[in-house]
Amino acid sequence: MGAFRAPKEWGALITAMVTPMHEDGSVNYEAAEKLAAFLVDEQKNTGIVVGGTTGESPTLTDKEKTQLLATVLGAVGDRAAVIFGAGTYDTHHSTYLTKAATEMGAHGIMLVSPYYNKPNQEGLYHHFRTVAEATDLPVMLYNIQGRTSVNIETPTLVRLAEDVENICAVKEASGNLAQAAEVAASVPEGFRIYSGDDILTLPILSVGGIGVVSVAGHIVGARIMEMMETFFQAPHLAAQKNKELVPLIKALFITTNPIPVKYAVSLLGFDIAYYRSPMIPPTEEQKRAIEKAMQSLGLIEAHAAVQGG
Repeated sequence: MGAFRAPKEWGALITAMVTPMHEDGSVNYEAAEKLAAFLVDEQKNTGIVVGGTTGESPTLTDKEKTQLLATVLGAVGDRAAVIFGAGTYDTHHSTYLTKAATEMGAHGIMLVSPYYNKPNQEGLYHHFRTVAEATDLPVMLYNIQGRTSVNIETPTLVRLAEDVENICAVKEASGNLAQAAEVAASVPEGFRIYSGDDILTLPILSVGGIGVVSVAGHIVGARIMEMMETFFQAPHLAAQKNKELVPLIKALFITTNPIPVKYAVSLLGFDIAYYRSPMIPPTEEQKRAIEKAMQSLGLIEAHAAVQGG
């Protein structure tokens, strides 16, 4: 395994990429290659998560996940960080996927809390430590109680950050800004906090975050990056840029993620608005809300003009 790579190389804007699929539900690797390039080259993402929840990871096979990783590494691995979502509800399986991704040349590992089986805090500690020690890649923990039914409490996160060298970032999607502030005040120097909720990116930056693992980065990545850069240079001006993005972000979560964002990406010319059950397409009403939000920012027309040129 290669030398340890610090999380700062991931940059501030990481998008959890959807998994493009054909109408029959099979993975569309050609579209994944094109989408990854679009996210980096046009949407200004500094990193991509492959095989995260937004990528419908619970329904992907190991072979599909690793082939997606290889596809995205081949498409953008020379100019953006490619982070592999290796987390499952099984420590052994998570370790297996982590080792596979390390051998394939991933730039980092993301580990979501084990879902459904609801381990206690000591169980979380041992799970994350065991998996992280199977790689020398930097590891980002993913705290999203709404999906997993378990919260990574701040003392547990701090303990992991102090005890395991390569656990050096967290995607904070608890929805609890007070917890994010507590984490920022407690973790060792250099530990990175990413917002895991697009709607809370600016508030999390204000309490010590350094970026976002985004869904909206598929559609308005360049604008999100501009908003974050404005915050770090002139915080009082960033709120207006954030305000402009809020209606679209709300539309992208009008129903369960990634249903809306897949449809939104399809409006940019990618034929990927297909899902693997139990995910289903958005309703006509939901489609209209997504279209309206994108049109209000000029996104559909602007992209069509670029494509036509």
